[in-house]
Amino acid sequence: MSAAPAATDHEAAPPLRQTPLAALHRELGAKLVPFAGYEMPVSYATGIVKEHTHVRQRAGFFDVSHMGQARITGADFETVAAAFERLVPGDIAGLKRGQIRYTQLLNDEGGIIDDLMATREADGTGLFLVVNASRKEVDFAHIAAHLPPTVTLAPLADRALVALQGPDAARVLARQLPEAASLAFMTAGALDWRGAAVFVSRSGYTGEDGFEISVPADAAEAFARSLLAHPEVEAIGLGARDTLRLEAGLPLYGQDMDETTSPVEAALDFSIGKRRRRDGGFIGAERVQRELADGPARVRVGLRLEGRSAARTHMKIASETGEALGEITSGAYTPTAAASVAFGYVPPRSSAPGTPVAVEIRGAFQPARVASLPFVPHRYVRKA
Repeated sequence: MSAAPAATDHEAAPPLRQTPLAALHRELGAKLVPFAGYEMPVSYATGIVKEHTHVRQRAGFFDVSHMGQARITGADFETVAAAFERLVPGDIAGLKRGQIRYTQLLNDEGGIIDDLMATREADGTGLFLVVNASRKEVDFAHIAAHLPPTVTLAPLADRALVALQGPDAARVLARQLPEAASLAFMTAGALDWRGAAVFVSRSGYTGEDGFEISVPADAAEAFARSLLAHPEVEAIGLGARDTLRLEAGLPLYGQDMDETTSPVEAALDFSIGKRRRRDGGFIGAERVQRELADGPARVRVGLRLEGRSAARTHMKIASETGEALGEITSGAYTPTAAASVAFGYVPPRSSAPGTPVAVEIRGAFQPARVASLPFVPHRYVRKA
């Protein structure tokens, strides 16, 4: 997680924003830290390792209300999809009702402005977006500036977002929202919870089966308490969310990619549909198509280090012979993998799984190998 910038003597730091669940976090004994302009729970009393393990074994509740939510609407879905496809390399026009697409907003140079989830809403006409907290103002300004007059972006500042992740997530959520159990991975639906309109997607960022639920802000605390009342569920902070997503092979914006990184370099080319690869037509397409054809100069890989020393951001990666290859972007010793694992960027010639490399930690190079991703197998439910 990136640190908040320090305030100067002449400029006071802006007050941290709070999610609708701020009071609940304090009641639960959360350790609160600044993150993306918000006061957020990094962990609770049991600590990051136990929280991480609980998600892998049972079900974890996450407050992700700092993320940005928005709707894009127009006269019909064809108009909306065509407009949004100008901004992203994902196949938006091919979405079925309730289907979710992971994609990226790109700049003119093919760098990633942000990565996001786009869902075709159940009524068939609009898109529901979830974007990263640290980028939502940038994202929404960029999107609005590039939409035609017939298509409208509407940020949803009056909604909270929570996640329920883990092998018991579906069983628990079905007690509150029985229809949620019928959703398959990367699909979503509009449901009702005690009179509140909620939008449930079977997705998440842990590698486990689970759900993200958009709920009206004024109903968020009651909904959160209803989930936490189940014995399978524990509150989980951003610390465990980070180690979970690392084990699952999932990159984090601001650490593993930024506006200089292309989707091909970030190993996200799986998210670029065949039609979009062929036809382009999106901002930044020239670089993306060139790298798809000729290969990028560098690529994100997984690394598994010998020993327990954790690789950290900006640590150097070298070959066995000492040749500089690149640097680490994320790293930690993670509980389920029971290993020191990391992401880093290396030239394609050094990216094959099993390739021996070394990572400089405290002035000494530690042996490591390029590893296949994910480090821990995904357990998504493809069919409900």
